[in-house]
Amino acid sequence: MASFGHGTRRHPRSRGRTWSRTGPDRATLGIIGVICAVAGFFVLGIVLGPVAIVCGWLAMGRSWAGSRPVAAVVALVLGAIDTLLALLWAAGATPGYGMF
Repeated sequence: MASFGHGTRRHPRSRGRTWSRTGPDRATLGIIGVICAVAGFFVLGIVLGPVAIVCGWLAMGRSWAGSRPVAAVVALVLGAIDTLLALLWAAGATPGYGMF
């Protein structure tokens, strides 16, 4: 007889039923990456840039082949630009004192 906590099915949310969703899906990771990349242009670019790169890479499915969601590519590119600008700023290359 089944009582509370002891059902007839051992794992009601098994992989076959939920399409192996063990973590956030790719669209969510892409959107999180874009938000981190845009926020990184204003604050903490040295931290949020790599976070955006990682989220974009995971949203692409950890490969360069196949179809890529737009948000994942945007997160990856903006995260790389954000990280590069943060590193240049940390090295002392401030904009405004150069040729322009």
